[in-house]
Amino acid sequence: MTFELVHVDKETGARAGILRTPHGDVETPFFMPVATRGTVKTLAPEEIPGDVLIANSFHLSMKPGVEAIKEQGGLHGFMRWNRPIFTDSGGFQIIRENFFRKITDDGLHYVAPDTGERKILTPEAIMDVQEEIGSDIAMVLDDCPPYPSDRKRIEASVRRTALWAERSIEHHRETGGKKLVFAIVQGGLDEGLRRESAKSLTSLDFDGFAIGGLSIGETKEEMSRVTKLTASLLPANRPRYLMGVGSPLELLDSMASGVDIFDSVFPTRNARHGTMYTMAGKYGINSRRNLTEYGPLEDGCGCYTCRNYSRSYVSHLMREKEMLGMRLASIHNLYFIRRIMREAREAILEDRFGRFTEEFTENYLSEDSEETLK
Repeated sequence: MTFELVHVDKETGARAGILRTPHGDVETPFFMPVATRGTVKTLAPEEIPGDVLIANSFHLSMKPGVEAIKEQGGLHGFMRWNRPIFTDSGGFQIIRENFFRKITDDGLHYVAPDTGERKILTPEAIMDVQEEIGSDIAMVLDDCPPYPSDRKRIEASVRRTALWAERSIEHHRETGGKKLVFAIVQGGLDEGLRRESAKSLTSLDFDGFAIGGLSIGETKEEMSRVTKLTASLLPANRPRYLMGVGSPLELLDSMASGVDIFDSVFPTRNARHGTMYTMAGKYGINSRRNLTEYGPLEDGCGCYTCRNYSRSYVSHLMREKEMLGMRLASIHNLYFIRRIMREAREAILEDRFGRFTEEFTENYLSEDSEETLK
């Protein structure tokens, strides 16, 4: 087994487990910083507070190319990262970027942005890419419709996602792939289509299952409802991964729905734009008043930034648009998210996750918080 479910919180259903990968075991729940092109923006690999990264196999296959990565020991050697790596298939990015042409049952048709050549990304091809670059956990190619989409488009997505998932797992077995493989449940906001997608995918022997097609424009209430439903349809003995979610309150809400794994650019993108996250809420580091704050970004934080630099200094760097400011801010925000995941796991193991969430939310949304930045 690649996943061990250690404990389920008695009141909420939040889960604590262990995911076993070729590059080590990882305790769940966990959050993955996004390293789309083999880097978490502004950070060296050794600076990243986290145990797992997610990269994008499609983008990496274009630049620098599979051979360049293979020649340096795969993605782990290329990045100098010796811990687990998830890789996404890139289908989501293709559909939303300007080189996309059309989608058929064969795959995603696109125009290579560097050469102008017309190409097709197939489920089998992206499985091969992820195997060759040494991914620990590979995501299958799926059809993620934009939000909003009509029922006909979502029905087609569910059918095509199932077709591609079956082709992916069959190809993985035929080629003797060593990586773990996760399927992705689609279905939009429709309960019936979510059930249909989950049923078809869980009939196949995947190592884990992702919840896709959310956090793309729907309301928080809609996302929460569909996440809870979809998680309940997935096997208890397999890890559950909610794609693209990274805000503190949404993470906790999704854990209560039984989700184990998360990823998002949320903490690093917001850091680069000057938003700092703390247990007492968030604030804008670019504000002039921070220039006279001589303590750390957050009292009691153990991150590299807070142990070594003042809020005043980081604010100065950010106001001057210095790259070091973005780097120090990113380190803090990622450490903050990792801290939430660790403390949440402890609470789950002690059957107090509900109280932990209530206390965190109360502090995070306190009157002193700048949750709504002006």
